Amino acid sequence: MKSQKMQVARLVAPVVGHTEAEVAGLLEYPPDPKLGDLALPCFRFAKTLRKSPQTIAAELATMLGASQKFDQAVATGGYVNIHLLRQVYAQAVMAGLDKGVDAWLSQRRGQGQRVAVDFSSPNIAKPFGVGHLRSTLIGQSIGRLLTADGWQVLGVNHLGDWGTQFGKNIAAYLRWGDEETVRQNPVRELFQLYVRFHKEAESQPELEDVARAWFKKLENGDPQATHLWRWFIDESLAVFQRTYDRLGVHFEYVLGESFYNDKMQPVIDELQQRGLLSTSDGADVVDLSEWNMPPCIIRKSDGATIYATRDLAAALYRHDQLHANRLLYVVGSEQALHFAQVFKVLELMEREWAQNCQHISFGMMKYQGERLSTRRGKVVYLEDVLDKAVEEAYRIIENKNPQLADKQSVAEAVGIGAVAFNDLKTYRTHDVDFRYEEVLNFDGETGPYVQYTHARASSVLRKAAAAGFKSGITVPPDPSEEEWQLTVTLGRGPEWLERAVDELDPSLLARYLLDLCHSFNRFYHSMPILNASVESQPWRLALTQSTRGVLAFGLYLLGIKAPDAM
Repeated sequence: MKSQKMQVARLVAPVVGHTEAEVAGLLEYPPDPKLGDLALPCFRFAKTLRKSPQTIAAELATMLGASQKFDQAVATGGYVNIHLLRQVYAQAVMAGLDKGVDAWLSQRRGQGQRVAVDFSSPNIAKPFGVGHLRSTLIGQSIGRLLTADGWQVLGVNHLGDWGTQFGKNIAAYLRWGDEETVRQNPVRELFQLYVRFHKEAESQPELEDVARAWFKKLENGDPQATHLWRWFIDESLAVFQRTYDRLGVHFEYVLGESFYNDKMQPVIDELQQRGLLSTSDGADVVDLSEWNMPPCIIRKSDGATIYATRDLAAALYRHDQLHANRLLYVVGSEQALHFAQVFKVLELMEREWAQNCQHISFGMMKYQGERLSTRRGKVVYLEDVLDKAVEEAYRIIENKNPQLADKQSVAEAVGIGAVAFNDLKTYRTHDVDFRYEEVLNFDGETGPYVQYTHARASSVLRKAAAAGFKSGITVPPDPSEEEWQLTVTLGRGPEWLERAVDELDPSLLARYLLDLCHSFNRFYHSMPILNASVESQPWRLALTQSTRGVLAFGLYLLGIKAPDAM
């Protein structure tokens, strides 16, 4: 549809005194398809042309109609409603899709560019809860979207494997822990010890001093502290990897905070040399008051470094050593100030690429309306959620299609798809209130609905192949309304993918896939496909094949599997 918008823009721009890009950006899709395929509001042109929007719309409608590039253009109030030449446009869409879905959807604008995407980043010895789901799923999908757009993507898992909490972990384990019990269920046991530490510390505040002493030992390389710390990491990573495998998540680099321990002093030295450091209450800071931000703390009064110092070191490493010229951080919106400070300090360090650093914020994950907290032990284990979703999917499959082959693997794909799509269909910056009854609802605008539509299209194509029927991209002279609306929805695919990439928001793609499912299911229920006439059958099979391909590719970009049968 973008090509049609540009065709309108080329004709209109010289008349209204705006650029083609500006006119194309004004074009809308009418709320009622009967009004037309595109709508151009003329209100913005009124001041320049010194005419009413209604008069401008009437003149532009006459001009566009006379161009013979459209079926008709009708002025309605201050709008021009444009009807495309259906056979011509449908033929162009089908010819494009016939060359390959990925080639049709993506312009590969990022070729030759490398981007590092920081996402997931769970904390060692703490559970992988649903609170980590948003960063993990959004980050993975953004990585796949950028890859589809031609970028070389480096997925980075910035593990929380350093900090004073490890003094608490070690102190708690030595007081109340048991090696065998921890080995049987590492993360949950270590987490329960962490929660117990905070509870006990309320009545025994001296425990905080014990924890600080253990972390100091860890910083100084004490063998016992180092051994326990590394053991906690190894056990946690093994548990995390099982979850990543189920979600289909992959990273090029897994680098914890501790990786940058020896890379922070050069950052501090450079800040000192550039005269950027000042002292505030005994701490070394970069003054950012000129930019209406609080000072960025680089080193606390006790000499300890904090997150900002590590993130500066990490950014320099990713640019200088990994050669990424764009750095993305998929982290919750509550960290907006932190990243604004880090990026400003990089700018003050005269790193021109600081302008290519971006915080991809997202809304908070709540559980039944309440914020989750690991310190208080309020956490919902993602592993439990996935298990429950898969069990529900298996129950539904057993009830609806007991003869389905490999039901367990299909249930795994559908259950996890339900959880993932429920998150990804939500606009990135909005909060998500996690409720089991919504996540596991397989009806309506859900992942299983998209997967089932894909399976339905696959079933039609299998039957067609068994009967020896062939698809064809020759469009009949007068497509039906259902055929046309499905073609129009397919034609909007490249636009939606481009928007999802530009706005770094997978929900835009998820919403498009739902629209495509609605269009295809209306077509499927209204138009015979296998029993269609000789003239219509190849074209309808081609529409079915294109829908199946776009759904499969779209689900892949969201990190969701597309079963061929359900």
